[in-house]
Amino acid sequence: MTIVVLKLPDVKQKTEERPKKCPYCEGTTFQRWGKVKKKVRDVHVRSVTVYRYRCGHCQRSFRHYPAGSSSADQTKRLEIFSVLLWTLGLSYRAAELILSGLKVSLSFMTIWRNAQEENVKRKKQKQWQPVRALGLDGAYVQGWGEKQPVLVAVDLGTGDPLAVGYVNEYDPQAVQRWLKPLVQRHGVSVIVTDDLCSDRGVADKLQLGHQVCQFHVRRWVGRTLHDLASDLSKEWLWVLEEARTLLEVLHPEGGKRLYALWKQLPGRQRSNSKTLSPLERLRDLLLRLAQTWQRYCTFQSEPQVPWTNNTTERAIERMKMRARTVRGYKSWQGMETGLLLAAAPFL
Repeated sequence: MTIVVLKLPDVKQKTEERPKKCPYCEGTTFQRWGKVKKKVRDVHVRSVTVYRYRCGHCQRSFRHYPAGSSSADQTKRLEIFSVLLWTLGLSYRAAELILSGLKVSLSFMTIWRNAQEENVKRKKQKQWQPVRALGLDGAYVQGWGEKQPVLVAVDLGTGDPLAVGYVNEYDPQAVQRWLKPLVQRHGVSVIVTDDLCSDRGVADKLQLGHQVCQFHVRRWVGRTLHDLASDLSKEWLWVLEEARTLLEVLHPEGGKRLYALWKQLPGRQRSNSKTLSPLERLRDLLLRLAQTWQRYCTFQSEPQVPWTNNTTERAIERMKMRARTVRGYKSWQGMETGLLLAAAPFL
C-alpha cells in the first residue's frame, strides 16, 4: 500500500529566539517588553505565547511571533492545509466541514481567500525565476457557462506551471503577445509545443529555439504513412519505409535526405480534381518534414530540452480533473487560481 506523507509548516507554541532586527528601523538591540497568550486556529495548537520587544534604537515596540504563526487568527499550517483540501478535490464548503470535524472553525470564504493568497504568493516566488525550456499547450476549461480557451506554460525543468493565459492557442498573434513578456522576464530560450503551424511562426518571431513534441509528430506521420501504404503503387513503398526509418532514428541530416526523396518523386500533376493523389500527398508530407526537421531534433543539441511535451500535458490533465469537480469556474480570477494550484507539484 502506498503511503503519501505531506510536510506542512511547523507551529511552535512559544519561542526563546530573539528577533534579528527591528521591523521599523532594523535596529539590533532589544528589551523584552512583556508577553501575551494569543488564541489561534490550528488543527493541533490552540494558543501561542507572543513576546513583545522594545527597540533600543527607535524606542518602538513590536510583537515577535513563534514559528508558524503571525498576527492572523489562523496559523500558516492551517492556511496550507485548507488549500490542500481544496486542491485534492473537495469543495470549499466540504473543506469547511472537514475542518469542523477537527474542531477548527473556518468559513468557506476564508478558505477561498487562502487559495487566492497562496496563488499570489506562488506567482511572486516565480516572477523572476529563470526558465531554460518552456512547455506550451492549450486546453478548454468550463467557465462562466461554456468552454473557455486557456494556454498553459510549464517550466519543463521543474514541472511547475509558470502561467495560465486566457488565450486561444490557434490565434498566433494573441499567443505571441501573451508569451513575449514571459520570455523576457524568465529568460526562456526554447519552447516545446505540439505540431501546430502557428507555433512555428511564434517561435521564429520571438527568436526562440523550438522543439516539436515527438509523440504528436510520430502519431500523425504514422497515420499518414499507414494510409498511404494502401493507396500508393508498390514502386514507391520504399520511400515510405525510408521516411519511417528516418523519423525513428532522427538523424541530424534527416531533413536533407527527405528533401532528396522529395526531388525523386514525379512533380505535381495539374488536374481539375481538388483531391490530391496518393503520390502528391506523399510529396507534401516529405516536403513538410524536410522543412521542419530541425524542430524535431532540437533536444539532441540542447540536453535540458525534453523531446516530448508530456510534462505540460500532465499538468493540464490535473487542471482538467479539478475543473470537472468544481462544475465550472465563475470568473477568470477563480479559474486562474484553480488551474495553477491544481497543476502545482505541490504546495
